[in-house]
Amino acid sequence: ETIDTPVFELKETLTGKYGEDSKLIYDLKDQGGELLSLRYDLTVPFARYLAMNKIQNVKRYHIAKVYRRDNPAMTRGRFREFYQCDFDIAGQYDAMIPDAECVKLVSEILNQLDLGEYIIKINHRKVLDGMFAACGVPDDKFRGACSAVDKLDKTFWDDVRAEMIQEKGIDPIAVDKIGKYVELKGRTELIDKLLEDEAMKAQKSAVEGLEDLRVLFKYLELYGITDKVVFDLSLARGLDYYTGVIYEAILQGFAHNPKAGADGDESVSVGSVAGGGRYDGLVGMFDSKGKKVPCVGVSIGVERVFAIMESRALASNTKTRTTETEVYVVSAQKNLVEERMKICKELWDADIKTEQSYKRNPKALDQFQYCETNSIPIAIIIGGSEIEMGVVTLRIVGSREERTVQREKMVEEIKSVLANLN
Repeated sequence: ETIDTPVFELKETLTGKYGEDSKLIYDLKDQGGELLSLRYDLTVPFARYLAMNKIQNVKRYHIAKVYRRDNPAMTRGRFREFYQCDFDIAGQYDAMIPDAECVKLVSEILNQLDLGEYIIKINHRKVLDGMFAACGVPDDKFRGACSAVDKLDKTFWDDVRAEMIQEKGIDPIAVDKIGKYVELKGRTELIDKLLEDEAMKAQKSAVEGLEDLRVLFKYLELYGITDKVVFDLSLARGLDYYTGVIYEAILQGFAHNPKAGADGDESVSVGSVAGGGRYDGLVGMFDSKGKKVPCVGVSIGVERVFAIMESRALASNTKTRTTETEVYVVSAQKNLVEERMKICKELWDADIKTEQSYKRNPKALDQFQYCETNSIPIAIIIGGSEIEMGVVTLRIVGSREERTVQREKMVEEIKSVLANLN
């Protein structure tokens, strides 16, 4: 089912849920002085909705706009107002079964969109926390370390290292230990290796997270997508509300390249096109009794996907259709507007998507140009002689092939041509 939440919430609803990204929330004040905020994502409003309505389990999707006070960058798919598509599973279920379905869903969507090679990075908040503890990072600096590591897909390790030491106040020895871990990538063999690591296996949190990931990879193997996923210790996802598995989908040809950014390269590089994870504690923050509802979900960046599709279309000189119109009714002579209307009605009644010019006497060339510009596949052409003979001329716009069709067989012929074109 779909659940639609308000575009804005009370400011207190969103405060403290996003870590360092909280500075990107748009704040509003109404006439009565009440503080409000535009939604930053679709997850926190969903959690508030579950708590308010005492919902214990639900599976939902939601496509809607979100708002961020970010620096817009068209080539990076970064906007201040943009669409997200969310899918979430809420409820008390056995470990990793809903999580595996979310990862499988991302894989299915990217396969269907056919945007090229992709990889889904996976990590676990408990593994991250265990890693920080194993490296000697104090508990109160975990979130700061996490937000710094989260920037590794956009910047170099030296910059992240400097931020950890100078801004987050983390000991350089601990930071260098973190540096060795965040280089690690793999699948089940890496999970086994970390479970044998002396520093990691001493951390209960890390062991619990690694055991979760072992189960997750087993399920992903059953779904047949282990070739598309990788366990990546550099994946952090800076939002504070994540508590378990986290994941991000990266399109191989469009991932952020820190060097390209430094060189002023304006090619499309959007980073992740989807991301999500488990957030078991979020609903409890809004419940008067603190009752938790375990949740896991994923967000698809719709605008980022569009940016990539547009880039690919430009590179291949492919025209992108901006209309679903199937037939355009063309008059080859003057004073045929009423005949055009009759044909439009007949085609509309047959559920064929049809358009005509809104001018009484449009130029024939302009009408044909409109068909080609908008990639409308079929033009139905009428003139005085066609009307007298009870026929129409059917033109396939792409090939400019024309044939004469009896008026009473027009609908049947159009449907046949459309079926072949599709």
